[in-house]
Amino acid sequence: MSVSLYSVKLARTVLLWQLATLLVIGALCFALKDITWGASAIAGGLAAWLPNVLFVILAWRLGAQAPAKGRIAWSFALGEALKVFVTIVLLILALGVLDAVFVPVGLTWLSVLVVQIVAPAVINNKG
Repeated sequence: MSVSLYSVKLARTVLLWQLATLLVIGALCFALKDITWGASAIAGGLAAWLPNVLFVILAWRLGAQAPAKGRIAWSFALGEALKVFVTIVLLILALGVLDAVFVPVGLTWLSVLVVQIVAPAVINNKG
C-alpha cells in the first residue's frame, strides 16, 4: 500500500472519529440537559471538525500536484492559517450569533481536538 493511500485512509478515519465524537457529545448534552446544550455542543464540535475537513480537502487537492521545492511548507502553513481563521469565525458565530452555551461548545470543541491528537496513535498501534 502506498504512503499516500495510507494517509488518505488515516485522514478519513480520523475525520470519521471526530464526527462521531461531536455527534455523541451533542446527543448526550441534548439527552442530559436540553436542546440548547445539544445544539451548542454540535456547534462547538463543528467549529473544530469543519476546518479539519477543509484542511484535508485542500491537502488532497494539492497532493495530487507535483509540488515545487519549498512549496510544501508554504502550502501547509497557509492551510493551517486558514484552518485557524475558520475555527475562530465558527466559534464567534456559535457564541456570538447563535448565542450558544459556552460549556458544551468548549467541551465538544476540545474533545474533537483531543480525538485529532489521540486517534492517529491508536489507529497506528492497531495496524
